[in-house]
Amino acid sequence: MIGTNQIRVGVIGCGYWGPNLLRNFVENEAAQLLWICDLDAKRLNAMGRRYPAARTTRDYRQMLADPNLDAVVIATPVATHYTFAREAMAAGKHVLVEKPITASSREAEELIEMAETSKLVLMVDHTFIYTGAVRKIKEIVSSGELGELLYFDSVRINLGLFQRDINVVWDLAPHDLSIMDYIIERQPEAITATGSCHIERGIENIAYLMLRFADDFIAHFHFNWLAPVKIRRTLLAGSRKMIVYDDTEPSEKIRVYDRGVMTTRTNGDADKEAVYQTLVSYRTGDVWVPKLDQTEALHHICQEFLDAITTRRRPLADGHAGLRVVRLLEAAQESIKKGGQLVEL
Repeated sequence: MIGTNQIRVGVIGCGYWGPNLLRNFVENEAAQLLWICDLDAKRLNAMGRRYPAARTTRDYRQMLADPNLDAVVIATPVATHYTFAREAMAAGKHVLVEKPITASSREAEELIEMAETSKLVLMVDHTFIYTGAVRKIKEIVSSGELGELLYFDSVRINLGLFQRDINVVWDLAPHDLSIMDYIIERQPEAITATGSCHIERGIENIAYLMLRFADDFIAHFHFNWLAPVKIRRTLLAGSRKMIVYDDTEPSEKIRVYDRGVMTTRTNGDADKEAVYQTLVSYRTGDVWVPKLDQTEALHHICQEFLDAITTRRRPLADGHAGLRVVRLLEAAQESIKKGGQLVEL
């Protein structure tokens, strides 16, 4: 028997990511999977056989018209996010949408305003900020253990999957930009980006992004669909310690290095005008591998979405977090189109 306190959920999209969301909501006792929606009849029938208690439809409006439905999860191409989310909230449903939240900042702003006016939960699936690894990095940074943050350097490359509707920046960058946004809690002032289209005209398959901040902190990103190896590595350096986060590692995803550079300035004896000399010394200490929460990130995402609905609070990855990432994506795209010119934010 279905509990009266369960959140009744419908999922639009059964392609690459949708089945993972379906599984996690079905496994969560606080949720009841009420609807599954997809245009592809073959995929829809396959999910319907796997979850026979849920109703299936190829028409999302049929699902939204159900007064018993509380929340809608959107796992469809980026260009459709705004329309589905807007219509879902117009029907009084809470919304969890795949990353990036929308195809433009204007669309994201409209959804945020709509959610706040209607007192509905709007959440974006920034998967990585719910992983045990990224949460541990956040914990270490917040403790001040790294010292003053110096730079964030990230590489996310692999062979494919080539997209037809978005480029490598809109596909891969939301992961790393959301990680940075969550960990460092400061906003960049400007961005430069460059990219190339080797496979399909107008769709960059390789890109480099550089973010500049008000202080000396700097962030650099490399995204590539045309690499012979899969690399998911981030370096976060502080004045006292440094972190290497390698998501391809099966167990030891994070290593904290007690390493750094110390400088002292002394008066140069040989120069009567007392020009300052900088003496550099290197510190090499221990390497620490912290224990991580191994729970699947999507479990935490689904739970947070359900909790936010129940307790009427804003989730960590709310609409504003989604908007901050989309603004960076737009600025990066503008810089690429202008041949790598600096774009102020």
